[in-house]
Amino acid sequence: MSTDQTEAGKLLALRNKIDAIDEEIGRLISARAECAQEVADVKKANLPDDAKILFYRPEREAQVLRKAMERNNGPLSNEEMARLFREIMSACLALENPIKVAYLGPEGTFTQQASLKHFGHSALVLPFSAIDEVFREVEAGAVNYGVVPVENSTEGVVNHTLDNFMGSNLKICGEVELRIHHNLMVSDVTNVNSITRIYSHSQSLAQCRKWLDAHYPNAERVAVSSNAEAAKRLKGEWNAAAIAGSMAADLYGLKIIAEKIEDQPDNSTRFLIIGKQAVPQSGVDKTSIVVAMRNEPGALHKLLEPFHRHNIDLTRVETRPSRTGAWTYVFFIDFAGHVDEPLISDVMKEVANRCADLKLLGSYPKAVL
Repeated sequence: MSTDQTEAGKLLALRNKIDAIDEEIGRLISARAECAQEVADVKKANLPDDAKILFYRPEREAQVLRKAMERNNGPLSNEEMARLFREIMSACLALENPIKVAYLGPEGTFTQQASLKHFGHSALVLPFSAIDEVFREVEAGAVNYGVVPVENSTEGVVNHTLDNFMGSNLKICGEVELRIHHNLMVSDVTNVNSITRIYSHSQSLAQCRKWLDAHYPNAERVAVSSNAEAAKRLKGEWNAAAIAGSMAADLYGLKIIAEKIEDQPDNSTRFLIIGKQAVPQSGVDKTSIVVAMRNEPGALHKLLEPFHRHNIDLTRVETRPSRTGAWTYVFFIDFAGHVDEPLISDVMKEVANRCADLKLLGSYPKAVL
């Protein structure tokens, strides 16, 4: 028997094995979908007719994804395994009621990418032109959730998002962390040897400052409302390029001429999921609060001392001027734990007694993906 025949026989056996596995995977996915439908039927049967059913449970989905990663023995990475389970859950949920999600648009932004990463591609994601609009759509009930950027590892917080929380009753229901890769792209009419203008969002231009200084020191840097808007502007401009993500390049038919041009290789952005529901404990949670303090010596130390004394991990502290008083400041604080935990509940009461006002923005699962 020749080597070619031996190889062909091995390949045929492996392909037959893959076909059998695929058949089993398909059967199990269908069984899971049927089980998800039964869960929905049980929820419907035990609620009044006018009650709104919560099909999407952030804490439950976080638990399922963590278990998928814990069980994973390779060769796929934990993140890839969780991503596959995310899409299965998204498709199962869409059988009953596809989730409507508002995000900071337009199409092709990193916020859209974060929305799909968190909710899966079976969710209905809708772009809006401003963070305020995303908040309004969720508050009005036109969508189930919203996705807004809150901080970048290189450029810091997105103040507009923080400011919207001050006057909103919406809650933080989850978070997404997205590794940000910036690419330089051109259209089919661009003369790549004559680029004199580069479009992008102001934060993206800042995150690629050193690379631009080295490669296009004389090109005009034009800040626009989003990276997707930068990509849209290239059509018909022979001397312009844009900095955006790969999704924007695919969406607007552009060619990437330089990949991963961000100055910091670990550049990432954190996005918040906003909604109306309080989220139960998932086991690995974070809490966000906003606290108003009078402008007096030692105010910040007085505020943070209970967290230090009880060994609670603070993950972020940001200061913003208050809208209600010229000499009053508000602190946005993120920390590990859930408000339903006795220790966290006790610390919250102690902090409330030390400040002028305390608002719980939400307790929610720590980002899994």
